[in-house]
Amino acid sequence: MVLPLVAVFVFPTAIVFIIRAFYFIFIKKNESLNNDKRSIPAKTLLVLGSGGHTAELLRIVQQLNRKNYTPRIYVQAQTDAISSKKVEEVEDKFKDFKIINIARSREVGQSYLTAVFTTLYSTLHSFPLIWREKPDLLLCNGPGTCIPLCLVAFFFNAMFLTNTKIVYVESFCRVKSFSLSGKILYYLANHILVQWPYLNGNTYPRSTFVS
Repeated sequence: MVLPLVAVFVFPTAIVFIIRAFYFIFIKKNESLNNDKRSIPAKTLLVLGSGGHTAELLRIVQQLNRKNYTPRIYVQAQTDAISSKKVEEVEDKFKDFKIINIARSREVGQSYLTAVFTTLYSTLHSFPLIWREKPDLLLCNGPGTCIPLCLVAFFFNAMFLTNTKIVYVESFCRVKSFSLSGKILYYLANHILVQWPYLNGNTYPRSTFVS
């Protein structure tokens, strides 16, 4: 009796997800940034990376009107001992934020083969996190830690469980090609923002060039 009951739940869920994912990836047109105006603040989840990724993301945060992006939930890898200190420096005068640790999907220098397993483990951590926080906006700029979170947010969106806008900002150092994170999220994020014109236009029509 158990297997038939599981099949009754799993098969319709899988069909709905496949149809919605196909719609998001292949049919839905690029959204305009101007269409995302809100009358209330957006609960924002920001994914930190080590070193340059964190520095770039925090520069973005400093340019935000934080009254419109509150509360802010920063997510960092459990092995990252530096990013939280940088966040506290930037958020010095603000109290509407918190920092959450999550299993890192891939360490620097880790092989892609073993990274498959650590990414799966990080993804399992991401399910309760995204479900608990239900962010209006997920903002990231490329650290491997962002991939599981974005995949889970995309899954919940496809299943009509959440309505999280995923915004991916490609790193400033990526001039003519996307990073691995950018290639993975190119079709999953609501907005792909690039800082060099080569990553926009006819070559990458889904992206938006910002200077």
